[in-house]
Amino acid sequence: MDSGKPSPSRRPCERIAVVLGASGYMGSNLAPALAAHGWRVRAVARSAAVLEAREWPGVECHSADVLQPETLAPVLEGADVVFYLVHMMWTGGDFVPVERRAAENARKACEAAGVRRIIYLGGIMPKEKRSRHMEGRAVVGDALRAGSVQVIELQAAMIVGPGSAAFEVIRDLVNHLPVMVTPKWVQKRSTPIALENVLTYTIAAADLPFEGNRTLEIAGPDTLTYHEIMNIYGEFVGKRPVVIPVPVLTPKLSSYWLHLVTSVPATTAMSLVEGLSHDYIGDDHEMRALVPQRLLSFRESVAVTLEAEKRHDLPARWVEGSFACRDWNPRHSFYAKKFCGVHETRATREALFTVLQQFGRDGDFFSYRPLWWLRRAFDWLIGGPSFRTGRRDPDTVRMGDVVDGWRVLGVKPNERLTFSMLMRAPGSGLQEFNIRERGDRRVIELCAYWHPAGLWGLLYWYAHLPLYGPLVRGAVAEIARRAERLGDDRSAPVRDGRTQDP
Repeated sequence: MDSGKPSPSRRPCERIAVVLGASGYMGSNLAPALAAHGWRVRAVARSAAVLEAREWPGVECHSADVLQPETLAPVLEGADVVFYLVHMMWTGGDFVPVERRAAENARKACEAAGVRRIIYLGGIMPKEKRSRHMEGRAVVGDALRAGSVQVIELQAAMIVGPGSAAFEVIRDLVNHLPVMVTPKWVQKRSTPIALENVLTYTIAAADLPFEGNRTLEIAGPDTLTYHEIMNIYGEFVGKRPVVIPVPVLTPKLSSYWLHLVTSVPATTAMSLVEGLSHDYIGDDHEMRALVPQRLLSFRESVAVTLEAEKRHDLPARWVEGSFACRDWNPRHSFYAKKFCGVHETRATREALFTVLQQFGRDGDFFSYRPLWWLRRAFDWLIGGPSFRTGRRDPDTVRMGDVVDGWRVLGVKPNERLTFSMLMRAPGSGLQEFNIRERGDRRVIELCAYWHPAGLWGLLYWYAHLPLYGPLVRGAVAEIARRAERLGDDRSAPVRDGRTQDP
């Protein structure tokens, strides 16, 4: 995998595809698919490090921000086609103007770079009043079409695949709630489409023989209500939730509590649910004629999704939704609940990493040792691995090491250390330590991630949430204190060949 500035030299027959928004759901699937189809691919996100962690073969990873237009020119140089997959829902608040500005910046940069075509994946537009989410999708399409570069917009309803926000909301509702009181939107209809069908359409759109701008709807073969969608998914995981639609609970009201139930990022989930008061039925007859393929039914799409997760290899580092990091269990939420704490320190990276490698040694987890002992004792009593596994080395850790109730999942010396939880619990958990630079000082960060399994998994997270603040903040403060002391000890004056104790 390559990174850095784009190379100006390429073979005459080689075409460059730029994927803007490559860290998102569609972008992270499209980038490797384009490379597999013979394109030279530049995957672009605000952080190249996030993309590099995916280890896509043949894909160049670059940092750029559509809200900082000066960063776009280098990654668009020589590009033939740009796939615009950027969403700004994560900014929260009134994100529609932000969507417009981002699209305008990208369009102008594409014009300056001489890009031939922009492919934009939007959403099927309801005939009635649009939600903020759909208004943002419409604004992006209008902004991209306002320039001289040809724009092909593909509009889809729910995309079925691991990590698709709309699909993950459905999964979390079914997995977590045996009984749900819902708005009337559960009777609204959609034409869900499989991820692999969307990828086929999107890649083909780069070469469709069009003049001028075009907007095409893409859809799966089934027209289903959201209630039917939940029931079909429930069959695969052995659940059949009782759904009680009520007229007084509007989609907007339900969006306020949805983030308690689903692990999909709150702003994304709320924006999606606000738009569920409409039917999203695609008229795809033109696209079917242009790009013939076998469209998977919704039932087939779910089966393919679950099978794809089982085949997913353990990543080089933990990434959101990795099946291996969810105990290989489809009932565990794709997206994780998250709590982070940070502490700034004068300690060196080396000293901080030395301390981090002592995680779990003799039952020491850097803070609130009695609480950790109680948690480990409870795990031992119910047959968990706590107290049973020691360290192979008291001072260093390696990939795969088991430290008490934790396994080492990822190691990057002087930068990152990731542990997956082996203790018995209704879900799967991780702890990740990161070391970053901040001016002439370092920042040590600890993030706790939790993929809940069903209602008990949610209750487990919320019951522990009050403890995470003191535990996490106490841990990073103690790590910094020990690392600073270690650095001071190493720099102390030496007498007779020995380091002088302070």
